[in-house]
Amino acid sequence: MRIPIGAVAAMLLISTAAFAGQTEGLIKEIDKDTLTLTLDDGKSYKLNAETDLEALKPGMDIVIAYDETNGENIITDMQLPESDSTE
Repeated sequence: MRIPIGAVAAMLLISTAAFAGQTEGLIKEIDKDTLTLTLDDGKSYKLNAETDLEALKPGMDIVIAYDETNGENIITDMQLPESDSTE
C-alpha cells in the first residue's frame, strides 16, 4: 500500500505545529555565538541570523513576538524602544 506524499507532509506539519506568543521585558543577556536573547524573567529566545545584534543592549526594554517550535522560542518580530535622536 502506498501512502501519498501529501499525506505524509501534512502529518509532519501537524506534528511540528508552532504556538505563537508575545512578551515584553528587559534584555538580561545576548549570546552572539548561539544567537540567543535572555530576558529578565529568565526565558530565552532564538534570534534570526539576520538580526542586527549591535542594536540590542542589556537593560533595553523590548517587545517580542515569537513562535514556540520544537521546544524553542523563535523570535518572529521585535519592537525596540525608539531612540532619542534629539540629544
